[in-house]
Amino acid sequence: MKIALFSDIHANIDALEPVLNDIEQRKPDAVYCLGDLVGYAPYPNEVVDLIRSKHIPVIAGNYDQGVGLNSGDCGCAYKTEEDEARGVESILYTNKIINDANRAFLRSLPAHLRLEFGVNSDPWNLLMVHGSPRKINEYLFEDRADKSMLRMMTKADAHVMAFGHTHKPYHKKIKDENGQFRHAINIGSVGKPKDGDPRGCYALLEWDDDLNLNDENSLNVEFVRVEYNVEKAAKAVEESPLPNEFADMLRKGV
Repeated sequence: MKIALFSDIHANIDALEPVLNDIEQRKPDAVYCLGDLVGYAPYPNEVVDLIRSKHIPVIAGNYDQGVGLNSGDCGCAYKTEEDEARGVESILYTNKIINDANRAFLRSLPAHLRLEFGVNSDPWNLLMVHGSPRKINEYLFEDRADKSMLRMMTKADAHVMAFGHTHKPYHKKIKDENGQFRHAINIGSVGKPKDGDPRGCYALLEWDDDLNLNDENSLNVEFVRVEYNVEKAAKAVEESPLPNEFADMLRKGV
């Protein structure tokens, strides 16, 4: 079984198109999007339209939730007043240009998706969230203590938990009290990476027949980086009413 997961497009159609093309070439058994289709770039309608045309199951990101509700708050955490002011500009602009049909679509998205596998042997669950099982906008960074992550996954009954929101990909394998391994996977960002690599990022999860939770290497996780025309995307931001700083972030992957 091979599943492709992607997230955090943030209205960057120039990144989304080649990522979806790359996914199609790899022929996964299923594809899911973990939210934040809009915000920070000038193509929210184009991104939502493309996702809808592909019939890809999507969960809501915090930005999707804010725009779906026509709110002035995206639920983001900003470090400085300048960052917060730019964030307000972004969501106001997105709310201004999103069309009614796409706003309604964003408003209808589910918060989580859960898949159960291994129905003929020992069942295990893949839980897909945007931020965390607890909050749509909770940041689960790689330095989160293993015991905290394990407690969260146990409570959510998740053997594999995939999420986005931080825009920084990683894969943690955590042994529980039963000696089984649980997998916490941040799938990175398609359209607004923050790990210093400006290329689009998505994750491929693959396992043979059934996932052996006693083997930490039973689940293979590949982070795929896809080249796209970053400069074109950055210039589109600069030619829009959005802050130019967003263009520089795309160029630097921060």
